Amino acid sequence: MISILLVVQVLLALTIIGLIMLQRGKGADAGAALGGGGGSSGSVFGARGASNFLSRTTAILAAAFFVNSLALATLSANLSSDTSLTSGSVLETSAPAVGVPAVDVPPASDVPMAEEAAPATSDVPAAEK
Repeated sequence: MISILLVVQVLLALTIIGLIMLQRGKGADAGAALGGGGGSSGSVFGARGASNFLSRTTAILAAAFFVNSLALATLSANLSSDTSLTSGSVLETSAPAVGVPAVDVPPASDVPMAEEAAPATSDVPAAEK
């Protein structure tokens, strides 16, 4: 059931994206009013019919997208609580233990000590220090 809803979700999202890309912006109306519209009055939906149809269809598909999202969230929450995959919030669960490879560290007695360096001499005379 969840896989069907996921497919529907992706199809709704792609359709909404396509419908939004087909719509004209609000600034395009000003150009049409000044004679830049060409033959927009002879289109299939009429002068304003296409934008009304596209905006209504986008609103309906957006509502379907939200309802489908809520259904997916509800089914996912019920599935995870039924199968005991999670034990509450993600913040409350501890991270799984990951095996860290052991590193060979030599004992402290085997580490060579740095020899004490001689004090650095300066080229500046003692009077100017």
